[in-house]
Order: sequence, then structure tokens, then C-alpha cells
Amino acid sequence: MVMALTPAAGVQGSLLDSPVGVNLLRPPGAVEEELFPAKCIRCGRCVEVCPYRSIVPLDARYGVHAGTPAVFVAKIPCYLCMKCVEVCPTGTLRRIALKETRMGLAEIDKHVCVTWRDEGLCRTCYNVCPLKEEAIKLDELRPYIVEEACTGCGICVHGCPVAGERGRKAVNIHPIYSTRQGRG
Repeated sequence: MVMALTPAAGVQGSLLDSPVGVNLLRPPGAVEEELFPAKCIRCGRCVEVCPYRSIVPLDARYGVHAGTPAVFVAKIPCYLCMKCVEVCPTGTLRRIALKETRMGLAEIDKHVCVTWRDEGLCRTCYNVCPLKEEAIKLDELRPYIVEEACTGCGICVHGCPVAGERGRKAVNIHPIYSTRQGRG
């Protein structure tokens, strides 16, 4: 049984508003968010084929986005197996190379990260990154993101042991869903 992703407590807005936000992303290869709810036929193939159960359908509370796939990276990140893009019948999830994937962009909150605050040494985000030394590097002991290489998979968020305000972590993924933003 597939569990639908429900909105976070306090989420408000129009039933037309995109659900995509910090740590809530579309699967790899997604078309621009403005086109997504119209192009996706909600067949569920991407949800079914995901071996990690990273992709879940949004529920009815998401209005026009109900039934469309999403990845809540703090719960289960995308492990970039790329099986979802292979089964999408409409091209809503486009077939792209792993290193061309841009689901989002990781950002380290230097006010929350214990390493950046000089309160301890944590390299979890660096250690778990599948593109270590490409998408994330160390400046002496402190991790930093290489924007051009980050896929936005969320493995760093999922692994981060430090929680900040509003359920965010010391590292979070900000969505990239429009080619007007230079990535997508």
C-alpha cells in the first residue's frame, strides 16, 4: 500500500499553489512545475517502480496537484536510481543522465550546522553524499555545496542529525523547478 504525502501542519494557500518547497520536491527529470499538474496523468508508475519508496502521491488536500508524485527528502530521499524516468509515459519525468539531475539545491544553514558554529565536528552530509567531492566538499573541516554538481537528491538532508526551527535541518534542499531559474 502506498501512503500519500499530506501537507505539513499549518500549510495554507490555494488549491492551485504548488506544493513544491523546501525538502518537498518532484522526482528527477520533472518538467517545469507550472506544467507538472497538467502533464502528469497520475498513473502511479513512478510511485510503483521506486525501490526505496521515495516517491509518494500527494493527497487530495493538495488540490490540482493531488495524485502527482513528490519526494519528501527528510523522510526518504531520492537515491537517484532513475527508474521513475524510465516508466513515465507522458514525459512529465524526462529521461536525463544522473549527473544532469537537478531536483533542487542543497544549502547548509551555517547558523544551525554544528561544524559551522564551531560546536563540534560533523561531516554526515559530506559522508553520505553520492557525489562526494563533486557536489559537496570540505573547506578545511567545514562542508560546502558545489551548486553546479548538486542533484538535490536529499540524501544529505535525510542523514543530517541536527534539527533547526520548523523541522528543517542544518542542510536543506530548495527546489529547482523552472528553466527560468537556470536549472531544471
